[in-house]
Amino acid sequence: MKPLAHKIRPKSLDEFVGQRHLVGKGKPLREAIEKKHLFSFILWGPPGTGKTTYAQIYAENLDAEIFKLSGVSAKKEDMKEIVRLDFGNRPKIVFLDEIHRLNKAQQDFLLPYVESGEIVLIGATTENPSFEVISALLSRCRVFQFETLAESEIKKILERTDFNLTEKQKGWLASVSNGDGRQALTILENTQKLYGKITLKNLRSSLQKAHIRHDKKGDGHYDTISAFIKSMRAGQPDAALYYLARMIKGGEDPKFIARRMVIFASEDVGMAKPTALVVANEVFRAVETVGLPEAGINLAHGAVYLSKCKKDRGAYNGYKKALKMVEKHGNLKIPLKIRNAPTELMKNKGYGEKYEMYSKKSFLPEKLRGEKFYN
Repeated sequence: MKPLAHKIRPKSLDEFVGQRHLVGKGKPLREAIEKKHLFSFILWGPPGTGKTTYAQIYAENLDAEIFKLSGVSAKKEDMKEIVRLDFGNRPKIVFLDEIHRLNKAQQDFLLPYVESGEIVLIGATTENPSFEVISALLSRCRVFQFETLAESEIKKILERTDFNLTEKQKGWLASVSNGDGRQALTILENTQKLYGKITLKNLRSSLQKAHIRHDKKGDGHYDTISAFIKSMRAGQPDAALYYLARMIKGGEDPKFIARRMVIFASEDVGMAKPTALVVANEVFRAVETVGLPEAGINLAHGAVYLSKCKKDRGAYNGYKKALKMVEKHGNLKIPLKIRNAPTELMKNKGYGEKYEMYSKKSFLPEKLRGEKFYN
């Protein structure tokens, strides 16, 4: 049985909800359809904001054959098979959901076919493509950023269902779905299946039941990564390994975990062991090149190492304090003696004068003399 989100999926841009900055009159993704412009692009944005729906509408309007693949499970053989198929003059569109989950070798394989126009690539990702998609492929695609749906937009989606919802019920669903239209529909559908009747009480109960499992796009995602970070911060490798295993088993993106470890190495370990950043970066690189399931070993190695490191948040805390000063005082005058003096005119105005390379006198702007940022 098809899920509710699939049943009410819009068939045209007139039915499409949200992303007016891209699909409104005169905007690029509407123009692409109206002018039958065939090109490769990447849709970047949160889950449940219409990326798959737009790709489907685009393909249908350009009379293209669309093949839907997932970056989680797609193999080179799948892509080779698509390339071999012949549809005459009809274009072939490969829609790659979670394109950020493809490894470098898989992305490299796609490159010549995208470049030659044998396939048109539409990628969808919740992660910043600048970090997740190889530069050669990225340079051949335009990137369009989708935004979370407003509560009013989620209400419009709910109104397209067969459920006779009250304004209070629509408002509650719109507020708890965090801008994710699919999540609102899933909660509604689950409530109907579990309780047979839609009431606010039943909706709330359905949401609680849904959160028992790790949801890599919802609260479970943030709660578990928070528990993982706090376990490493407290020097508890056993707890860190447990939450790491939960995330991996729940389908969390390993690169997301590795990125948080890179941040942790500077934020929490800092100057207590500066080489922690080197280790964390190498863990991220290993995850990128090895991939799951083996990359779990690299993540475990990094998690235990970071847990056992001494901690020093001095650099991080100093940076935060410095940011507050910049926000408070703006661009204070930089002392002349530490300004660059590439011309005679600047030298005559005192730029660089009396500069001492290893001076103990403060180089801070005059108003901040005596301030301490790093302890």
